[in-house]
Amino acid sequence: MAAPTANKAASLGCNNKPAFPELDFRSGARVEELNKLIQEFTKHDQREYDDQRALEIHTAKDFIFSMLGMVQKLDQKLPVANEYLLLSGGVREGVVDLDLDELNVYARGTDYDMDFTLLVPALKLHDRNQPVTLDMRHSALCHSWLSLRLFDEGTISKWKDCCTIVDHINGATNYFFSPTKVADWFYDSISIVLSEIQKKPQRGMPKVEKVEKNGTIISIILGVGSSRMLYDIVPVVSFKGWPAVAQSWLMENHFWDGKITEEEVISGFYLVPACSYKGKKDNEWRLSFARSEVQLKKCISSSLMQAYQACKAIIIKLLSRPKAISPYHLRSMMLWACDRLPANYLAQEDYAAHFLLGLIDDLQHCLVNKMCPNYFIPQCNMLEHLSEETVMLHARKLSSVRSDPAEHLRTAIEHVKAANRLTLELQRRGSTTSIPSPQSDGGDPNQPDDRLAKKLQQLVTENPGKSISVFINPDDVTRPHFRIDDKFF
Repeated sequence: MAAPTANKAASLGCNNKPAFPELDFRSGARVEELNKLIQEFTKHDQREYDDQRALEIHTAKDFIFSMLGMVQKLDQKLPVANEYLLLSGGVREGVVDLDLDELNVYARGTDYDMDFTLLVPALKLHDRNQPVTLDMRHSALCHSWLSLRLFDEGTISKWKDCCTIVDHINGATNYFFSPTKVADWFYDSISIVLSEIQKKPQRGMPKVEKVEKNGTIISIILGVGSSRMLYDIVPVVSFKGWPAVAQSWLMENHFWDGKITEEEVISGFYLVPACSYKGKKDNEWRLSFARSEVQLKKCISSSLMQAYQACKAIIIKLLSRPKAISPYHLRSMMLWACDRLPANYLAQEDYAAHFLLGLIDDLQHCLVNKMCPNYFIPQCNMLEHLSEETVMLHARKLSSVRSDPAEHLRTAIEHVKAANRLTLELQRRGSTTSIPSPQSDGGDPNQPDDRLAKKLQQLVTENPGKSISVFINPDDVTRPHFRIDDKFF
């Protein structure tokens, strides 16, 4: 932590001694300088979007939702009226607890300009008001198999080709929803739809630059006007309510108490396609509380979020090999810190440097002790499977950061500035004219979307870093309903 400011000299009768700047005891860095570097990083990392970029964001989103509507119509597997969760940042940014080992490396500036994660429910179980009990007999903590016995015969019939089958001694057959088979089906269906779309291109339609299956995630990079947008699309199972395994978490005191209601926090959860270290990939899903995390973010101070984003930028590069630490681990540590520390301390606007140093210390502590509890299911240790060699290797790397945080911040700033320069260079070479929406077939491209572009610009400006939930009917993709945190549009 930082050394206290030596400004008490006057009270001790030593008026002739100058006050020392506040220093970080470990590195000797000036806290004021660290704060300025974090502010500079934030300035370059959080770019403002003009009307043109806002329109491009809408066009890409509209294209993805239209594509998913066509996927639903292929074989009627997806729910007709679906509720997606759209998150700012790709899977590689740690917005969802997924394993990064199988993901191809994409870099902002080189491969894309903006990234999003879209959770798409393949199945929904929304008719229960009691704690949801999952089949965890075969799984590690935070993971579960999913039997289709919870669903009706029609659902079983539609999805049994995406299941593993277990026959019991009594002759009964149990279908377990398979994350790998669902991901294979989803990728194949998306590929078919995109092939059909590209056979009949419409004016202003985004260019599909890349479609890849990364493990159980489908990554799509779209070229829209002068922008490239990465969508990591994740097939999930959506539940209303709260899992029984996380009931004890609700009994504890939390930093969000009194700021948001418990009903907002426990409105639902997901199963995402990821297995434990020793789990069976074909059967095991991982619990995800992404919907709850959207609500919790509203209670985190801007200075702590700035420190988190800067720390994340440092560790993504530094701890990328071997892949053991994910940005999601850092997010969990931040939530634990919010529970541990007084709210008025975390609300200090000029404490970003303290928070950055604290997050680095926390992460190093977790590595040395090989212990990082899941925030919602604390009995689940997310680092339990790592070897001693791996954790000590990363702990030593973090020690170098802690010894010179200013230099690592400068490096992170240079990286984000370089990414922005690549984006600007692409924009100079690319189209500078406004683009029509995918549904338009000509005419003045500005007219139908001007109001929408301005509305999106306003939403982006007023809600930096927030996540968007979207309700959309695939039979009428022209009328999506947005929810940005708890606001409806």
